[in-house]
Amino acid sequence: MSALVHDGTAILGRHLRRIRHAPAITVMTQTMPIVFLLFFGYVFGSALAMPGADYRAFLVPGMWVATAANGVMTGMFQAAQDTHRGVADRLRTMPVSRAAVPLGQALADLVSSTVGMVPLMLVGLAMGWRIEGTPLEALGAVGLLLLFRFATTWVGILLGLASRSEEAAGQLGSATFMLPLLSNAYIPTDGMPGGLRTLAEWNPISAVTTAVRVLFGNAPVPADAAWPVAHPVAGALLWSLALIALCAPAAVGRYART
Repeated sequence: MSALVHDGTAILGRHLRRIRHAPAITVMTQTMPIVFLLFFGYVFGSALAMPGADYRAFLVPGMWVATAANGVMTGMFQAAQDTHRGVADRLRTMPVSRAAVPLGQALADLVSSTVGMVPLMLVGLAMGWRIEGTPLEALGAVGLLLLFRFATTWVGILLGLASRSEEAAGQLGSATFMLPLLSNAYIPTDGMPGGLRTLAEWNPISAVTTAVRVLFGNAPVPADAAWPVAHPVAGALLWSLALIALCAPAAVGRYART
């Protein structure tokens, strides 16, 4: 355990320095969610059934969850980059804990995401979003967001380790942009056709989005929803923990075998 902590801390520091030395990528990943938030809030808000400030209060938590889901893309790209540029091979020749390498990457992404959440929340406040729940519930919502980001990063690390090339990882990572579109992150699911609504409500993003909205006091639980959305906090926790339980050991095993 001491080796895991020591080596994991070293790998965490490496990835944080990597983020610091790539400011263009950091700026892009932090500013794009803000751009999408402004675009959806002020362009689509006037065309939906919940116009203006009401839709923006609905949208802001959904955009946070969609940003958390981007952990799949960033985790995949970084893992594929290290794998196909020989960094992972070099680390394997050193007395470094096998679990520490993917764990350090996941923790570095979590730290970066925590910092990046602050400007996104400030923009949401400027757009009219407010915390309507209790402070404890608000902390719970932030905790769920970070837990989901940690879970999706492990999904991305596993896919990145399994990718055949950096280009393949980049193309697959870009496709994950579609996942929030098939959820309730941007629009309510109650107006969707039956089969599409069921698929959207079993999307993990929908459960986490509903849980965050409920904890912040921005929207009630939708009526007649699928189980993960009808019980959003439990659904969000189960989805996040299940993804970590499945993908973290698989990613460590994949890294050790490759």
